[in-house]
Amino acid sequence: MLAARDAGAGFKPGRPKVVGVVQARMGSTRLPGKVLRPIGGRPVLAWMVDRLRAAAQLDELVVATTYLPIDQPIRALCAELGVDCAAGHPTDLLDRHLKVGRARQADAIVKIPSDCPLIDPRVVDQVVSEFRRTYPEHAYVGNLHPPTWPDGNDVEVVRFDALEEAWCLATRTFQREHTTPFIWDQPDRFQVRNVVWPTGRDLSSTHRLTLDYEEDLALIAQVFGALDRPGAPFSVEEIVAYLDAHPEVRALNAAHHGSSWMSRHIDDLQTLRPAGAAGAEARQP
Repeated sequence: MLAARDAGAGFKPGRPKVVGVVQARMGSTRLPGKVLRPIGGRPVLAWMVDRLRAAAQLDELVVATTYLPIDQPIRALCAELGVDCAAGHPTDLLDRHLKVGRARQADAIVKIPSDCPLIDPRVVDQVVSEFRRTYPEHAYVGNLHPPTWPDGNDVEVVRFDALEEAWCLATRTFQREHTTPFIWDQPDRFQVRNVVWPTGRDLSSTHRLTLDYEEDLALIAQVFGALDRPGAPFSVEEIVAYLDAHPEVRALNAAHHGSSWMSRHIDDLQTLRPAGAAGAEARQP
């Protein structure tokens, strides 16, 4: 348990160092090589790095890929973009994030999937600001439990000591592959907080801005083509307004609305499990 730590004991005073970590690999099963697919002549990952560089609350930004030969093009692109890159375990993303945080002496890491090229840096700043405001009270601050922003604005901030504890204790494959479930799925063990979209709207299952399928790529390319401009990145509100004004574009990936890795693990996750479903399963430990 983290009772003493959650009360503030053992944490250095002042502003915590927060490192943004974009997890990227070429071996996606649904859309192989998706992070390097071209949009407007540039790889998806390059667009995403540009947008995240506008997030004022990230002290550092790192792309965490794997050491596999197939991911060499990602490492080469990072060198070209001048963004830090770390290579780690292909499937144990908990290990990959821990090593990035440890190498950079982070007080917290921000987990951001590379399939969110339309992520709004303002959303990143809102969630990280809430983490900083209450630091070190919460082991985890995110915007996914429950989600309200359009899918593709995933931001999860994890206090580094909680990440270390998860690394030591998480044993199930999905806990290690998805980095954070061991923490946010045990609110009686870790103090967690959720940040909702201030608009009061919930478009998480009706507006899909993430990249897993060809249809997603088509929609994302349309959005960049319509809204990209020099200077400040366009906002999630601008994206929603564009999609609502162009229902034919929003319909491009409508068949995949509501699809996520969490929906495939409902019976494994305590906080999402339907009442009465697999309730007697022992907690992992």
